[in-house]
Amino acid sequence: MREQTIKTYDYHVWANNKVFERLAELPNEVLHQELGNVFPTIYNGLVHIYLVDAVWLSGMKGNSYEQIIELLGTIEAKTAGKSLEELQAVYWEKAEDYRVFLNSVDDLQAKKQFPHPTFGVLNANIQELIQHIVNHGTYHRGNISSMLRQLGHAGASSDWVFYLYEVNK
Repeated sequence: MREQTIKTYDYHVWANNKVFERLAELPNEVLHQELGNVFPTIYNGLVHIYLVDAVWLSGMKGNSYEQIIELLGTIEAKTAGKSLEELQAVYWEKAEDYRVFLNSVDDLQAKKQFPHPTFGVLNANIQELIQHIVNHGTYHRGNISSMLRQLGHAGASSDWVFYLYEVNK
């Protein structure tokens, strides 16, 4: 199961990279153009994906809700005003943190409790949370593709099957 969980997470990293590659082909203004969509700008969408990835990793490492709230301020500072390349580097750094973490956990299927003041206590294992992180990223990469189409540009092809074609060559 470890191998499949890591492969699923690696897809998330690959798909994020496809979005960054596509955005690098476009004028920088595209990142910051205001749109009436899920996110005000594509840049805000990228930051949101990163923020959720960082929050869940912190929780999986055992940090409390209060510690995670403190983390939000550092995430804002880490992502504010960055160029596309700098933001991608922040993503890569978080991906490496995930890889180290996933390879250090003895049992990815062991249930843990994740308390939240509004939603209650979530009983989930790391494998389930990785699936959530990947699904969350997929959903918002779709938002970003939609935003790109609104601006007259094609999105990035980041479907799971394209990842499989690439890694199975």
